[in-house]
Amino acid sequence: MEGKFNIEYVRKIAKEISKANIVSYEELPQYDLFISQVTDYLNDKFQDEKYTSNIIQNYIKGEIISKPQGGKKRGYTKEHLAQLVLLSYMRPILATEEIKKVFSLVFKDINNSDDDILSWEKAYEVFSDIQENVYEDFLSEEHFNEKELLKLINKNSLNDRDQEGVLVFLVVMTLIAQASAIKKLAKRLVDEYSEDE
Repeated sequence: MEGKFNIEYVRKIAKEISKANIVSYEELPQYDLFISQVTDYLNDKFQDEKYTSNIIQNYIKGEIISKPQGGKKRGYTKEHLAQLVLLSYMRPILATEEIKKVFSLVFKDINNSDDDILSWEKAYEVFSDIQENVYEDFLSEEHFNEKELLKLINKNSLNDRDQEGVLVFLVVMTLIAQASAIKKLAKRLVDEYSEDE
């Protein structure tokens, strides 16, 4: 197969994605923001997501994230950004109520930091470390059996372009199967832990 798409190319893309990793807590804006600045920041960092003021306000009303400090318009802090960034990673996997359940495991009353088991800073830093390790593991492990995929492709008499298309399809389906399994496991853990309480 002569095309540009091969397993090495997938690893190259994964490496690029890993470099565009989560912003460290220290790099989050130090000053309080207006909601419009929060949406601009999040939409810049998460281009696949479209945050609006209404979405953020609904998360506040639903007590998924905490209220702005003292009800001020410019009351969105680094802590709010940390909450929203973590939420952005959870949104594709968990429903809003499930996210609320996960947050409530360590942040009992979202609007009262006195009962928090972890600080938002610590939770954010832990997630950053986990995410970095996941990318490193992904890049170091063999997630695709290239020989088996190529054997499957070579069983058919296909031209190079079609072979590349089939390889892209098989790699994408492999990633979807892995993502689906992880999503189901995450949902099940949240559901079962909630039932135990």
